[in-house]
Parts: sequence; structure tokens; C-alpha cells
Amino acid sequence: MSVNGVTSASDVYSSYAAQNKSAKTEVNAETAKETAGAVYESSSKKPAASTAKTYKPDMNKVARMQADADARTSQLKSLVEKMLVKQGQTYGKANDIWSILAKGDFTVDAATKAQAQKDIAEDGYWGVSQTSQRILDFATALTGGDPSKIEKMRSAFLKGYKQAEKTWGGELPEISKQTYDAVLEGFDKMAKDAGIETES
Repeated sequence: MSVNGVTSASDVYSSYAAQNKSAKTEVNAETAKETAGAVYESSSKKPAASTAKTYKPDMNKVARMQADADARTSQLKSLVEKMLVKQGQTYGKANDIWSILAKGDFTVDAATKAQAQKDIAEDGYWGVSQTSQRILDFATALTGGDPSKIEKMRSAFLKGYKQAEKTWGGELPEISKQTYDAVLEGFDKMAKDAGIETES
């Protein structure tokens, strides 16, 4: 047995070991590529945010909206009062001129009386049809057409009518009562069209 035989065997072994190590490295690299999708994450990381939305009432916005609704209701009440008082005054000029003259509030000539009669006629600006429609249009505009606000607008109209009677000093003229009925019928129709049950 020669020393060269042992030495050459050692060289063969070293060559084999180097090839084997190289092959293992290649296999490990390929395995790493295949499993790269599965990555370990430590449990100390925070969980992903939940996609469920939480709702919190915005009380400031609610208060602003309530104040706005109250202001608009008050605005309708004031408008109804002013319209009906003006309607009553116009009616008075046309039909009850002597009682108005007796109070000394103003004087009316024939042309003014004729104009007043034209204004309160069925198709006149202060007639039942146009006055009631303006009130309903104003209520619809204030609510943006929201059917859930119909009863609130009806209530504001009723308060405005009572205030108009108070300002007038008693019952309003017949034309105003007819306008009252026409407005309530209009609110009833709006509610019916929206499928809302009313008390009246």
C-alpha cells in the first residue's frame, strides 16, 4: 500500500464531498424558492384592521340640523301668518270697505277696490287657489320634498293660521278659511301620495 493510494483516495473523497455540498446548496435554494410564499410572522405583530365600519352619532350635526328644521318651521309659520293677514286685508278692501274706513286705517279709491276684487278672485294672486298653492310650495321647498316632514309642516301651518287670527283680532275672513281648508287638503294629498297615514 502506497502513500499515494491514500492521498489519491483522499482527493477523490474531497472532490465527492465538494460536489455533494454544491448539490445540497442547489436543492436548498430551489426549496426556498418553492416555499417563499409561506412566510412566518411573529404573533407579536398587530392584527390587520377590521373591515367592519363602526358608527358614532354626530351630535353636533344633529343639533345643527334640528336648529335648521326649527328655523324653517318658524319661517313657514311666519309666512303663513303674513300671507293670511295680507289676504284678509285685501279681502277687507274689496268687501268690507266701510268697517276698515271706520277704523281710520286707510282710505281706498274705486281703482284700489277694483284691484283688490281682482286679486281675491278665484284665479287672483290672493285667491284661495294661488294662496294655498304658494303655502304648499313653500312647505315643500323647505323640506326638500321629504314626505316624513309633512306633519311638521302641517303643524307649522296651523300655528301660523292661529297667529294670523290673533294678529287680525279674531276670526279671519271666509276667504282665509277656504284657504285653510285648501292647504289642509293639499297636505292630505301629499301624505296620501307618499303612502303616509294621517290623523285628519
